[in-house]
Amino acid sequence: MLTRRRFGSRLAFLPAAASFTEAAFAQRAAVAGPFPPETVWLNANENPDGPPEESIQAMSAALAQAGRYCFQELISLRAAISRSESLEPQQIVVGAGSSEVLIAATLAFTSADRPLVTSSPTFELPTTVTEAVGREAVRVPLTEDLRTDVKKLVEEAARVRGGMIYVCNPNNPTSTINTKAEIAWLIENLPAGAVAVIDEAYSHFSESAEMASAVAQITTGRDVVITRTFSKIYGMAGMRVGYACARPELISRMNAYRNNVISVVSARGALAAIENSARILTDRRRRYLTLRKELCEWLREHGITYVEPHANFVMIDVRRDVREVGRELLARGVAAGRPFPPLTNMLRVSLGAPADMDKFRSALQEVLSL
Repeated sequence: MLTRRRFGSRLAFLPAAASFTEAAFAQRAAVAGPFPPETVWLNANENPDGPPEESIQAMSAALAQAGRYCFQELISLRAAISRSESLEPQQIVVGAGSSEVLIAATLAFTSADRPLVTSSPTFELPTTVTEAVGREAVRVPLTEDLRTDVKKLVEEAARVRGGMIYVCNPNNPTSTINTKAEIAWLIENLPAGAVAVIDEAYSHFSESAEMASAVAQITTGRDVVITRTFSKIYGMAGMRVGYACARPELISRMNAYRNNVISVVSARGALAAIENSARILTDRRRRYLTLRKELCEWLREHGITYVEPHANFVMIDVRRDVREVGRELLARGVAAGRPFPPLTNMLRVSLGAPADMDKFRSALQEVLSL
């Protein structure tokens, strides 16, 4: 386990150690300027349902024990996660959201002469971390249909001796997927010394038969890490619980960069979610797939182009600068996406509660003068 003192000494050799703050690593979701009362927040891919009721009850009961470090809770949580993924506890590392395990992976598998290779645009955290410590990040453009180009990633990793290939699947911000065959090909064709990190934060929202979790690849002995989170479908973003699956040697390398155990309150909430996952996932998937279908039908009816979605957000072509559209939406009480260059005319909107989506549709109709 990495204490504050050991963490500081480990970072002493890094040229940008001052950049190691949560703000430096976080995906920017802040809205600039004032916003109206009762603004609906559809800009951060959050789940408006919040934590499941079982998790709320478990977390409430855990508050009385929050005066202790409760290290045992992390052991219990890791064991529960490993059972749910049909893996062994030594193949799991738990962190404060998937952000912490992604940071650990990036620091463990990249170096001064082993760059990060990733697509663009995608979730920025690994790139932000890599460049914050003075290492190289190689960006590969998405395909014409805004999907991750796995073959190009492998080619670039071979060319630059990449230490880590990062793939977000489904991809944030485009909501597109790579098929299970494509991910399997990437893992099977990894250049020597490269580790594939597959971020499956949004995997529960895809209903495509062409997509499947890559967790099964862990047992093949390949150099692959799969990251998951309780922030999205489980609605526990503020509780900060995530984890990575990998073979033990890779987990050991990542553990060297972990900060500490997560909160006992968060751990109890995640345990309750796992114990009731069958019902929770079924109910929430059904509800959010309905919301997504309704939004896409409305967009088609109004002649608005969008990217076929596989996550809890939709990428919409608003046909002009998304910054202008965002400001006009905010003035109407709707906070939606932010710029994702080079997709400067594309607006990412998260799925919210039914009333939130009604407000979004009304505001977008006004802004686009439909």
